[in-house]
Amino acid sequence: MATIVRATHIIDAAGKAPGRIATQAAHLLIGKHKTTFFPNVDAGDFVEVINASKIAPTGTKGETKVYSHHTGWPGGLRQKKMQVVMDANPGEVIERAVSRMLPKNTTREQRMLRLTIKP
Repeated sequence: MATIVRATHIIDAAGKAPGRIATQAAHLLIGKHKTTFFPNVDAGDFVEVINASKIAPTGTKGETKVYSHHTGWPGGLRQKKMQVVMDANPGEVIERAVSRMLPKNTTREQRMLRLTIKP
């Protein structure tokens, strides 16, 4: 079996939309840029996102985009606006976007561990 070589890529988030950053990061985390890509092999690289606090959501997404999850209990729908999440932790916006762009299978957790976000 071949040895997996993982490089480190740095993405500067200053002035970019969160979705644009997330697509670049997901592509690198999956390893689709490599000639040795196989869908069932987790051979992606490390990704470091810098300047996460300087992201620029397009349009009015800061006030209108809502992140929601359900606790599983009756009346348990919890919602937060994007601006509230950005004020508390700007890296969480990028982390949620990248996580939702990765395949929903067992390799998602290992890929997310290779993502580093710095404010």
